[in-house]
Amino acid sequence: MIINCVAYDNGRKLADIPVDDISDWLRRPDCFVWVALRDPSAEELAQMQQEFGLHELAVEDARKGHQRPKIEEYGDTLFVVLHLLEPGEDTVQVGEVAIFVGHNFVLSVRTRSNQGFLGVRERCEREPLLLRHGAGFVLYALMDAVVDRYFPLLDAFESELDEIEGQIFERGAARGNIERLYALKRRTSLLRHAAGPLLEVAGKLHGGRVPEVCTGAQEYFRDVHDHLARIQGGIDAVRDTIGTAIQVNLSMVTIEESETTKRLAAWAAIFAVSTALAGIWGMNFEHMPELKWAFGYPMALAVIFSAGAVLYWRFRKTGWL
Repeated sequence: MIINCVAYDNGRKLADIPVDDISDWLRRPDCFVWVALRDPSAEELAQMQQEFGLHELAVEDARKGHQRPKIEEYGDTLFVVLHLLEPGEDTVQVGEVAIFVGHNFVLSVRTRSNQGFLGVRERCEREPLLLRHGAGFVLYALMDAVVDRYFPLLDAFESELDEIEGQIFERGAARGNIERLYALKRRTSLLRHAAGPLLEVAGKLHGGRVPEVCTGAQEYFRDVHDHLARIQGGIDAVRDTIGTAIQVNLSMVTIEESETTKRLAAWAAIFAVSTALAGIWGMNFEHMPELKWAFGYPMALAVIFSAGAVLYWRFRKTGWL
């Protein structure tokens, strides 16, 4: 569906225009058109391809989705793919926005995401002096909005990691912590797959041979690149901490299992001694010491109990019980 289709002249909004009139407005000097689509049909994309003269390979990527964050040049047109991440309950939903940028138009195609860009359009329209840079500034504004939405996600990952770290040395919590750490690692990987390639993409827009549509907006893309570098550093720190925490938790599991084994071994030794003594006195030989003694049975119980008590005290002292 079409969210917006607006024409601008020298940074100021002219009008909301029909899709069929896009090509007419593109012929006007100092005018550019900004169209936003959400989950478009094949027919809508075909119409946009005809109006803007888009390359069929780029349109095919936008239609199929599930692309890696990237930037590609098709003549004078840029094709940029960004990942949109939405936090959910114990998961992260991944959407996409494909952006076509020419010298006098911007077309954004959003799929599988509820995150809109109305705030970005309002921001640009409040700054007509910056919007005069044209399509290049709009591309920056869209990229900046996507990247800024990564920061709260990273903060949430760091907060959850701090919470798990606080429970590492709680008895019996190791296995549950490992499950949470692996789940957090999977979500962190989604953020890394979104921000990592985008770091390279942003680098192409402010250094070296800059695409013509981005000329004059390099300093803005350098700011996006700086934000992505900070996010990438945060992701690396979180992943390193997760790896360390997993190793500590595995060590805690081993320690707990070792302590359980020691307890079982200690009780087994106590019962083994008692069983051995009971077995000796339980043999029915005619000539046995104390066999006819009236206090033989109480004495045997006393010896068994005393041996068990001595062993229990020794194991208790060494920390096995």
